[in-house]
Amino acid sequence: MHDERIRQLRPAIFLDRDGTVNEERHYLSDPALVALTENVAQGIAAANQAGLLVVVVTNQAGVGRGYFKLAAVEAVNLRIEELLAAESARIDRFYACPHHPREGIGEYLVDCDCRKPKPGMLRRAAKELGIDLNASFLIGDTRTDLEAGAAAGCRTMLVRTGHGMAVDISPDDIAAMNLVGILPNAFEAILRALQLAQTP
Repeated sequence: MHDERIRQLRPAIFLDRDGTVNEERHYLSDPALVALTENVAQGIAAANQAGLLVVVVTNQAGVGRGYFKLAAVEAVNLRIEELLAAESARIDRFYACPHHPREGIGEYLVDCDCRKPKPGMLRRAAKELGIDLNASFLIGDTRTDLEAGAAAGCRTMLVRTGHGMAVDISPDDIAAMNLVGILPNAFEAILRALQLAQTP
């Protein structure tokens, strides 16, 4: 029975949100400012069609710092879903960490296990959605994204959008962060992940 359950686990593509799925806006809280990165909807649609789960994992310390409420994060997520749906693409689940270990206010002043580079959001998604983390990919534009993915056991990819344009990668980083690609954007990274997912 246990082996049967393991065989039913599915691979996923984990995506950072700001700077990866949508264009970077400093502390984005206004749905009207959401713009998707180039061709990302087509990439997500291809992952949907290939049977991989698509999960967004995003740090939202703006909530913790008191800049905006969780409702604003949800409104931005809803706008992203609307823009993707217009191109027949969908996100299977959004996970957001509102905490900050030093600058959070009140209940958000927490040294949590969900804020990237920790892997808590990915592990929660794996438990709730039946994801095989070792067969999955994390795509993001920061080192903390890649570190979270590697800590969860995923292969990772850096995109050169958002903050990714300024990230330096050393040879040591490649192994430490399970890095399997540096791509121009999330669309190209998703296509690469789909190729790798089909390789035994």
